[in-house]
Amino acid sequence: MQANLQIDPTDARILTALSADSRRSYADVAAEVGLSTAAVHERVKKMLERGVIERFALRVDPAKVGQHFTAYVAIRNDGGVHCRDIAPRLREMPEVLELHSVAGEHDFLAKIRTTHARALEDVLYQIKAIPGVARTTSTVVLNTEFEDRPIAYGMQDAA
Repeated sequence: MQANLQIDPTDARILTALSADSRRSYADVAAEVGLSTAAVHERVKKMLERGVIERFALRVDPAKVGQHFTAYVAIRNDGGVHCRDIAPRLREMPEVLELHSVAGEHDFLAKIRTTHARALEDVLYQIKAIPGVARTTSTVVLNTEFEDRPIAYGMQDAA
């Protein structure tokens, strides 16, 4: 596990600005945070080099591309296969958007998005066919109030 990388308040403001819209120009971000464009560019470059910024990504409205159905699926290992052998199989499934190893009754929590309930059923059959998967428990999302919220950079230390 990598140690926490500390960021200063200016980097936190840059990250907040870019998290809202990563296509913003450095000049626009610079005006917002009170730096020169070159200074913002240099800070972003350093955060990329340090791995603070992993990548810049595109956000697509799932409903507008036919992905209307979201579920969270808890997955339990049968104990005969190591969890590290199950995760790569789940990574291969395009419907599995997120996979978290968790403590408690289950071993994984997966966020799955599909076109409809029948497609979710098909994905669940695929998951249950993976060697080592004992059972799944699904929670279907009725409505999403918000998601993809940016991290509150540095705000945890303020309390």
